Amino acid sequence: MTVDSLTFVGESIFGVGATVEELLAQLDAAGIERAVVCPLKPRSYRLEEANETVAAAAERYPDRLVGFARVDPNLGDDACRELDRATNELGLRGLFLHPWEETFRVHDACVESLLEDMTLPVIVAAGYPWVSEGLQVGELARRHTRLTVVATNGCQINISGLGQVDAELALAENPNLVVQTTGVYREDFIEGVAARFGAERVLFASGFPFFEPRLEVLRVRWAPNLDEHDRALMLGGNAERLLLGRVGRFRAEPGW
Repeated sequence: MTVDSLTFVGESIFGVGATVEELLAQLDAAGIERAVVCPLKPRSYRLEEANETVAAAAERYPDRLVGFARVDPNLGDDACRELDRATNELGLRGLFLHPWEETFRVHDACVESLLEDMTLPVIVAAGYPWVSEGLQVGELARRHTRLTVVATNGCQINISGLGQVDAELALAENPNLVVQTTGVYREDFIEGVAARFGAERVLFASGFPFFEPRLEVLRVRWAPNLDEHDRALMLGGNAERLLLGRVGRFRAEPGW
């Protein structure tokens, strides 16, 4: 089974948008069976409403979609309450953080407060200058070793130079950090992460509607130096294990 570990629905203040039906059509066209779906940042700035939209989509299509919550850590206790509501009441199964669009550094104190009792996986929009560069995401993973931290864009955006070195250092130092293939145009980077750290550290993701799923999935399907076992892990096995495997809680519970 192929699992897209990052898609979005809604209407973004930045102009991009997608309906649930458009997402499902794109997944079908690319031969993708399931997807993690996150909220876009709405024009209203009301992430509560966006979380409800995602939850409704996941409830309507439980065999296709798994919803993740989105909150703004700058809102302090309000963010914690919304994350609690979104995961405990709405049934969303993880957290998506976008430091660039919500304007915070991923290792700021406000994020620490939000993740203090977190038990679910966290996807971080990674590679953005000053707020979520590779080593900053690595620091977040170091502070929260019990969490699976998923970095978009291969934990960088440019896929070259010091950004690539920082991403590799973050992966080497933090076994709970994994990266997504969204927009990673260099197959050798994907193959290099698999060779050095294991294929278990890479998740296929399209980033729809910012990227085209039919193209993005080929980054893994066509990578020439991956064996079929590693390819299967990246295309779905890792996401099933790390992101889809449990309906959790924001607040830690005894025996969880």
